[in-house]
Amino acid sequence: MSSLTLSTIRQNLTQVSLSSLSIPALVLLIVAMLVLPLPAWLLDVLFTFNIAISLMVVLIAINTRKPLDFSSFPSVLLFATMLRLALNVASTRVILVKGHEGEEAAGQVIAAFGHFVIGGNYLVGFIIFSILMIVNFIVVTKGAGRVSEVNARFTLDAMPGKQMSIDADLNAGVIDQETAKKRREELSQESDFFGSMDGASKFVSGDAIAGLLILVINLIGGLLIGVLQHNMPLGEAGRVYSLLTIGDGLVAQIPGLFLSLATAIIVTRVTTSENMTEQATSQLANPSALFISASFLAILGVIPGMPHVVFLTLAAGSAALGFMVLKRQNEPAAPTAAALAAAGAPEAPKELDWDDVDQVDLIGLEIGYGLIPLVNPDTGGQLMARVKGVRKKLSAELGFLIHPVRIRDALNIDPDAYHIVLKGVVRGKGEVKVGREMAINPGQVFGTLEGTPCREPAFGLEAVWIDPSQRDQARTLGYTVVDAATAVATHLNKVLRDSAADLLSHDEVQQLLDKLAARSPKLVEDLVPGKLSLGVITRTLQNVLSEGVPIRDMRSIAEALTEAATRTQDPEALTSMIRPKLGRMIVQGLLDDKSGLSVITLDPNLEQLLHNVLQQTPPGQSMVLEPGLAERLFNALRQGARAVEEQGHPAVLVVSPAIRSWISKASRFRVSDLTILSYNEIPEDQMVKVIHTVHADPAK
Repeated sequence: MSSLTLSTIRQNLTQVSLSSLSIPALVLLIVAMLVLPLPAWLLDVLFTFNIAISLMVVLIAINTRKPLDFSSFPSVLLFATMLRLALNVASTRVILVKGHEGEEAAGQVIAAFGHFVIGGNYLVGFIIFSILMIVNFIVVTKGAGRVSEVNARFTLDAMPGKQMSIDADLNAGVIDQETAKKRREELSQESDFFGSMDGASKFVSGDAIAGLLILVINLIGGLLIGVLQHNMPLGEAGRVYSLLTIGDGLVAQIPGLFLSLATAIIVTRVTTSENMTEQATSQLANPSALFISASFLAILGVIPGMPHVVFLTLAAGSAALGFMVLKRQNEPAAPTAAALAAAGAPEAPKELDWDDVDQVDLIGLEIGYGLIPLVNPDTGGQLMARVKGVRKKLSAELGFLIHPVRIRDALNIDPDAYHIVLKGVVRGKGEVKVGREMAINPGQVFGTLEGTPCREPAFGLEAVWIDPSQRDQARTLGYTVVDAATAVATHLNKVLRDSAADLLSHDEVQQLLDKLAARSPKLVEDLVPGKLSLGVITRTLQNVLSEGVPIRDMRSIAEALTEAATRTQDPEALTSMIRPKLGRMIVQGLLDDKSGLSVITLDPNLEQLLHNVLQQTPPGQSMVLEPGLAERLFNALRQGARAVEEQGHPAVLVVSPAIRSWISKASRFRVSDLTILSYNEIPEDQMVKVIHTVHADPAK
């Protein structure tokens, strides 16, 4: 047991990398500096390390192309600030305890910086150091903090608009799901970054204030300790402790100034493909500005009393630099190897490749230029949101993901027209008026409206284009009022629903099976590819969708296919076998207010006749009726469906299972809004009421 425990501990230790221990080690070092006294030589090492870290951070900030490339900067700034404050505390302890021992009591770094600034005059040194502190605190730190605050506020305010822009590009087919996900992640990271920078800038300003307070404490405390405890003369105590205090403050403030500068660089960066050096070089290289500056310097240089040599030299340098930039801009770009080869070779037609073959969009919406405001969110366009809502609603109802709708403007159609395109073929057309609303006559209204008569594009109902101010009046008269974007979205919804079978392909079926396999792996494993191929399943599901039945219940469909696969591989037969499993789902939307099912039936003699014709039809051939009988049958079905709908019931025809498939296909485009069921598709506990019987006898 002990050996197992030791081996487990050893294995865990080997998995811990040294890089993962760097931050905890830094935290322990900061805590140690706050609590433990440090020798002077260690202070020299740590002060030098602090300067190197701050310089490295500034250089990284300068070469960063966009703020998110240095997303760890707020955390780096926090640890660097804490390291510097801990060094201040450690050096303050050494200065106050050992300052009476001499100028190098707190280390050689502090003494060297103190001598460098003071330069023999303590008053001048103190003034220079104070100016440095003011520049850091008032100018750099305060400005960076203000910019961070404004950036954070503007970034958060702009998030909804940027999110809508991503959704619009996704719906229009400009980007795919993976790119949209990546952009959303970048947007979230950007908001988090600027929010963190707003708080991190407070660390920098607080650090500057702490530096000022530590300076005063070191100076006053050192004088009191030196004079009262160590009996030093006041002048000697002032000299030693002033040198140590200023040196300590300078060693701490130089890294602080570097980090403040890095903060300002990061938050003032404008995101481009260039770093700060490239961006400034390309934008400052302006010949006009250089020539004007040279002229101004030359004028100042010839004024009596001015230092002529300095001004005229700088004027000549500015003019020379302007000529160099102008010459570089006028030089033609160096030709590439491909350009040279093309120039040397005779012109020849480009060889065709697969990039020249455009793939048609599965779902497209072409709009005239007059309908562009419907797509633009800046002008209040709602078409993008409506299209997204249609996709979401249909995906939930049909049971599979509807492809994105690519919206594009088309100059070859009328300004107010639109085309709904599926697989490169126009499947729906219509016209709408931007800025006006469509008042649709649902069948019974109580007055007329002034406006432009039209037809509702989805269902062909009578309608009138009216001004928005007439909306309330139209609704009072019984009209249904919709805006232009809603009219287009309604038409798109109908076309997509009617063409659901065309939208389902092998890829979507594979996705459905993969999703089902996550919950019922054995069921999918037995079905595909052992019993049925993916192509047969796809064709069967397309048949189901073409008859207006959703495929949401993939588990029941897969179970029915598994059972039926032992008897047939024909998609038509499989469709008839799985429909009874979906009976409750099919019947659910056909029930009346009392949860009863009102149906139409065929005359028994007519149904028997259809059975006889079907039995005489050779296998593999379509059933063919005598033209006169077929015409009478479909006329009777249309009349029966109309009569039932006038009574307030959906038109539902119930026939025997043998002829259901044929009559469903034959009447699909001849009798609108007629649902055809077989007897075995109606649940046993469902109450059924026959309200109409169809006769095809001429006497009837």
